[in-house]
Amino acid sequence: MTDNANHLGEYLKARRELVTPEQAGIPDHGKRRVLGLRREEVAMLAGISVEYYLRLERGRDRKPSVQVLESIARVLRLDDEHLAHLLSLAADQPSTRRKGGTEAVPGGIRILLSTLPYPAFVEGRYFDILAANALAAALSPRLSVGRNQLLDVFLDPAEKSLHLNWDGTLKCYVASLRQAVGPDTGDRRFIDLVGELSLASPRFRDLWNRHDVGAQRGASVLFDHPEVGEITLHRERLTISGANGMTLVVYHVEADSEDADKLALLASSMLEPADGSGPDRRSPIRRPASDRRD
Repeated sequence: MTDNANHLGEYLKARRELVTPEQAGIPDHGKRRVLGLRREEVAMLAGISVEYYLRLERGRDRKPSVQVLESIARVLRLDDEHLAHLLSLAADQPSTRRKGGTEAVPGGIRILLSTLPYPAFVEGRYFDILAANALAAALSPRLSVGRNQLLDVFLDPAEKSLHLNWDGTLKCYVASLRQAVGPDTGDRRFIDLVGELSLASPRFRDLWNRHDVGAQRGASVLFDHPEVGEITLHRERLTISGANGMTLVVYHVEADSEDADKLALLASSMLEPADGSGPDRRSPIRRPASDRRD
């Protein structure tokens, strides 16, 4: 993960191995010794020499033209986001990302978090929780300051059970991390995070080696909460202007819906008792019978 790493070559190899001969229109004449396409097949279909493509994968030529990259992207069946990522790997531009340092949440955002009637939190460049309101912690105790969503969703069984589409969540997080980082992999926090996940999670290693990229967008997320059962929340991700890489994440519900009622129950569990000593847990929420797992 050093600055002289062969990011472009690693990406080309990973994506080449994901394209089948059938997808590329090449007849399959029996058992193949390589995953996906051969290098010479990519070169032929892209209209470039095999020698030149080999130089690209091996990192001997890191400044191909946009036209060459677009031709290769067509063969590798890259969508717009993956093409943009490919072009960024070959751009050879100086990094503008802030290295290291403390990610400080703007004061106004902290005030906003406390007033929102929905679970909301601020995440950093690498999915660290930098600030969160009480309702976010009620949705998941892992959504609290100092936690990291990637570590939790891959390694914490309680977080896994919360996400009904767990594997889809994993893919989304990894693709988003890959896109956000691009070729700028020299940040110590990033190196430590990917290293820890790679050692602890075979599933992370599999997904990371695919080199998928994709920005997280607004989406509906289905949770199985231990107190209120299954609940669908709509996730919005809002970039915080002037805060490098920080995002405000808000989970909201449709008004007058069953999910709104469940979120209100969840919010009521966080009410302070009269003496202000802490959350009132004297009357725990009971999951609807229809939502309880056998």
